[in-house]
Amino acid sequence: MRSKMDQSTRASDRVVAPMIMVISMGALLVCSPVFAQERRQPQLGSRAAPPVAVGKLKFRDLNRDGMLAPYEDWRLTPAERARDLVIRMTVQEKAGTVIFGGLATKDPTGMGAEYRLDAAENLIAARFITALGTRADAPPAALAAQHNRFQEIAEKTRLGIPLILATDPRHHFFSVIGASNSARYFSQWPDAPGLGAIDDPKITRRFADIARQEYRAVGLHMTLSPQADLASEPRWTRVIGTFGDNPDRVAKQVAAYVEGFQNGTGGLGSHSVISVIKHWVGYGAAKEGYDSHNYYGRFADLRGNYLAAHIRPFEAAFRVNVATVMPTYSILEGAAVDGLAVEPIGAGFSRPLVTDLLRRQYGFKGVVLSDSAITEDCLTTCMGKKGEPGRPPEIGMPWGVENLSRTERAALALNAGVDQILGLDDPEVILNALRSGLVTEKRIDAAVTSILEQRFAIGLFENPYVDPDAAAAIVGSPPFRAAALDAQQRSFVWLERKANIVPIRPGTKLFLRGVNPKVARDRGFEVTDRLEDADIVMVRAATPFQTLYPNFFISRFQHSGDLDFKSGNRDLEVVNKAAAANIPVIVDANLERPAILTPIRDKASILLGSFGATDGALFDILTGRAKAQGRLPFELPSSMDAVRAQRSDAPHDSANPLYPSGYKRFR
Repeated sequence: MRSKMDQSTRASDRVVAPMIMVISMGALLVCSPVFAQERRQPQLGSRAAPPVAVGKLKFRDLNRDGMLAPYEDWRLTPAERARDLVIRMTVQEKAGTVIFGGLATKDPTGMGAEYRLDAAENLIAARFITALGTRADAPPAALAAQHNRFQEIAEKTRLGIPLILATDPRHHFFSVIGASNSARYFSQWPDAPGLGAIDDPKITRRFADIARQEYRAVGLHMTLSPQADLASEPRWTRVIGTFGDNPDRVAKQVAAYVEGFQNGTGGLGSHSVISVIKHWVGYGAAKEGYDSHNYYGRFADLRGNYLAAHIRPFEAAFRVNVATVMPTYSILEGAAVDGLAVEPIGAGFSRPLVTDLLRRQYGFKGVVLSDSAITEDCLTTCMGKKGEPGRPPEIGMPWGVENLSRTERAALALNAGVDQILGLDDPEVILNALRSGLVTEKRIDAAVTSILEQRFAIGLFENPYVDPDAAAAIVGSPPFRAAALDAQQRSFVWLERKANIVPIRPGTKLFLRGVNPKVARDRGFEVTDRLEDADIVMVRAATPFQTLYPNFFISRFQHSGDLDFKSGNRDLEVVNKAAAANIPVIVDANLERPAILTPIRDKASILLGSFGATDGALFDILTGRAKAQGRLPFELPSSMDAVRAQRSDAPHDSANPLYPSGYKRFR
């Protein structure tokens, strides 16, 4: 039975542009515990593989032998088809399947609008890599057309195995190379803490459902999200990717997110985007807040026995059949499984964390995908101390196994229970592990079977192509953008309202800090460059941070360090000047991490918290056109002394917080 959500979105899901169109001529029903769909003639899409007919039914002849192989037969279950395909694969093809490469663009950051076709063809046709991540930033029709070209290359290979194309989140405000993308052409929603602030799973599910449709429209099939990490360490650079610090509220958000992306709770289907929940487990307990992409941040401090709290959001994802899990880079200090201390190595290498805890204790049956570059070297410059001058980036996070070879690290991860290694584009690493006996072909076969089963389940073997014109119409469509704006408005949190100055009226003279003057003028306000002449001072304040010169390029954009407003902070200076002049000041704090607002609270007439919203959305709140409905997804500490004294693994445990987790000033 289809869910109401599915019924409401089927029309906009029709984004495929098959080269072979087949009308339904019958219905067969095949059910399995993890896969059920109507077994009627699907639409087929081919550019190289001809059709093969069985009676009135048609199938893609992917290996072009003129016969119907079991893996080409859409009447069979994904598990049956995957098992047949694995038998037909060479060891080289299997090696390419268990690694997960990246698509290069002509822009060296990978975020350009045009891919390097030669590089992609080498990965797909020569190295047999069929899972690829992308950060490309192009108009939807152009993105869809380029992805179709890659699928055509894959279709021409010996077995015609279609590609999985994956992306980091690209629907929010905060963008960090290696962790998230700019929304740009897509509908733009609050960052994850903003969805946590709204605290309504229906809205999170709606977000994920819209994002699913936009991804499938451009030929993206996997989202490297959500972060189910608990934001228990307020200094942590990746708080912005979490739903907050309350395990129960985060669990509800995570489940809704997975349900929206996978188009239901029953596992993967033909309209699903594969959801990769991360980072198993304890990543949010980052020691001193430093991120585990960096050598100096490789530890998570779990000595306070709070591991169960960090697992709780993952349990919610398991209940709705999340497809894929990504282990954390971090070494878990103080963690134990079955009473035994976890070895001090990254979670992706840890059999107790992946096989014993994730698979056996929690019964996870899906794919385990490593985080990026765990097999790669971290050399001298990579291992430098925090704060040292920046040097050329080296991408490698082999924490705890730095002295092993790439082959040994890959084998260690696979034997720990990882099925696929992200950020590895050299199949020789896997082949060397097989030749040397470090990993068995049986283990590789099991991993490949699980990986391919998902690809069958989401319908790529029937049609991997999309319609560029439909992509242009669906991605960032007016209804989707309207839903995103509504969520932005709802996500604002009222913290203080000490003066009766809202709603503010058109004609009011404003001095602006961090606000686009054009947006204010378009709303009918007068803008002045002299604070002394203003009726109201408006400040959108950023959460403070201290720049660390990176060893790994992602850190160039990460915000680390103290959370308090120090002397010389320009946002604080404007607030102080307005207060000294007795001019009402409205402050909206962009809470990408839990800022310490102690020096601002007493001076602000109006104090709001936000988590990714446009200036227009803020004016909607301040003029009364929309209502802020959020509550804090994490506590806001009162001082850095309180932050330093709290436990990294314990949620919302700082002494005398300025605002507790869940706070909302009711109007």
